[in-house]
Amino acid sequence: MASIFSRIISREIPAHIVAESDEYLAFLDINPLTQGHTLVIPKKEVDYIYDLDDETLSGLHVFAKKVAKGIESVIDCERIGVTVIGLEVPHAHVHLIPINAVDDMNFGRMKLAPTNEELAETAQKIKEAIHS
Repeated sequence: MASIFSRIISREIPAHIVAESDEYLAFLDINPLTQGHTLVIPKKEVDYIYDLDDETLSGLHVFAKKVAKGIESVIDCERIGVTVIGLEVPHAHVHLIPINAVDDMNFGRMKLAPTNEELAETAQKIKEAIHS
């Protein structure tokens, strides 16, 4: 069965996509820790990030860097934190999280509940920053 992320890739499930290439996709987390919290995934469905082949893994990080720079240019933050947990969805992914303090990356804390309109607006700003 395809992961939820594979279903986003195939557009079976909508997402607020901020960047896409032939091999990778970046979209906003719908339950973000902070505004601009973005997931970056390879389009190849592999459960565990360290089971990715070297080329895909390095490409994922290069793609994530481009996305992080876009996020950083439109979200007020000290930097973009990066984390890999990989337990919640069986599809390799990284979290890019705008942070001002270490606690901003605490997955145990209450998540934000942005509206669809707020997510769409944030996604559009990030997308424009990446493509400018």
